[in-house]
Amino acid sequence: MRKTTRRTLTAAAALATASVLAVTAQAHGPTRRKISESIEINAPADKVWAVVGNFKDSNWVENVAKTEAHGDDPGKSKRTLTLKNGHSVEEEGTNYKPDRMLFGYFIDKIDVSDLPVNDFSSNVTVEAEGDGKAKVEWKAAFYRGYMNNDPPPELNDENSEKAVKAWVQKSLANLKAQLEKSAS
Repeated sequence: MRKTTRRTLTAAAALATASVLAVTAQAHGPTRRKISESIEINAPADKVWAVVGNFKDSNWVENVAKTEAHGDDPGKSKRTLTLKNGHSVEEEGTNYKPDRMLFGYFIDKIDVSDLPVNDFSSNVTVEAEGDGKAKVEWKAAFYRGYMNNDPPPELNDENSEKAVKAWVQKSLANLKAQLEKSAS
């Protein structure tokens, strides 16, 4: 009888431990998401960089109506983007290297109804591709719009990633259209 009781208790303890581990694994919260998008533009890299690297003007970024820079050093300054719906986005420059045609920033404040993200950081680079063309690459890392467990569908990992990809792709398409139109 003792062996049976001991086995039963051991099995019960193992089952309880497995249950706790399963619940803990499901309750870990959001994971950092990453995306990378690029586009080729029929314009010289220096001309593309003149637009991308202009900290005081983000008119090519999807849904941005106005840019207001606070400071002169794009690598350390802040800026406010006013969106077409009147909402604002607060950004801080984190990495500005004109010699490498690289601009990085962090979003300090954004309404999740505009872009369902938290802790969004990004780097945009421009590279010469030859024949008067340039490649723009935009890499971003972020957490979903809802930082706790059990997010509503519109703020979950999948939909946050879809929204960021769509926004970056539209912004890059806007940049391409703007630069190629001015080149013709």
